[in-house]
Amino acid sequence: MSNIKVFENRKVRTQWDAEKEDWWFSVVDIVGILTDKDYEAARKYWKVLKGRLKNEGSELVSFCYQLKLQSSDGKYYNTDVLDTKGVLRLIQSIPSKKAEPFKMWLAQVGSDRLDEIADPEKAIIRGADFYRAKGYTEGWINQRLQTIEMRKELTDEWKERGITKDKDYAILTNEMTKAWSGLSVQEYKKLKDLKKENLRDNMTNIELVLNMLAEVTTTALSKQEKPQTFKENKNIARRGGNVANTAKQAYEEQLGQKVVSPLNAKNKQMLEIRNDEEE
Repeated sequence: MSNIKVFENRKVRTQWDAEKEDWWFSVVDIVGILTDKDYEAARKYWKVLKGRLKNEGSELVSFCYQLKLQSSDGKYYNTDVLDTKGVLRLIQSIPSKKAEPFKMWLAQVGSDRLDEIADPEKAIIRGADFYRAKGYTEGWINQRLQTIEMRKELTDEWKERGITKDKDYAILTNEMTKAWSGLSVQEYKKLKDLKKENLRDNMTNIELVLNMLAEVTTTALSKQEKPQTFKENKNIARRGGNVANTAKQAYEEQLGQKVVSPLNAKNKQMLEIRNDEEE
């Protein structure tokens, strides 16, 4: 969800990543606060700092991501963002008397999010409001929120099995996705003309259902078999995807149309696919 946080009367544009379970923060906004500069000066400062960090081989640059955030002119532009860990590294790179107060503020932002975790209804409302503001249909939103919950259960199960590295999560997800859809995650994103956008945010409701079936099945198999090695986890992810693939084939046979679609969030109304009886 897009949001504006305020530190000492200075705005910080943020966006909540439900699957990552962390905030993304606008880098330029934070640089402006730490250096006490206006937006344009902060943008130039970050450009120079980013170049220097890149030349030094700093991991901070690799942590940097881009999201479309609203600017002061009301339009949305690709904006450099960092998660909480990345922001803490950024603070270390900028000499500032506001470093410690900003760290305390950052901790409070995280604490507010913990309140939502303690009361899940708040998180659900936040998620629904985020997608609603972007123009998604209510039917699609309900489906998407369910997939977030199921994804969380799967990643928790993987953690239980000793999976801790982001690249390993990506490998397992890729195995499962390819098994049910016939495409790797990158091939799927290419089909939908995506770059760094979230694949699930660009799936039709039918794609979401089948992807969720793959994840639910993978979770159940993992809980039952308790895999000990990464190879065993990969095999289970593939089998979970195969269950969803069987359902996909049955759907396509009955409806006479392909499930995997090039449709994306540029036309959000089309993502909620309904049959003629429902229209």
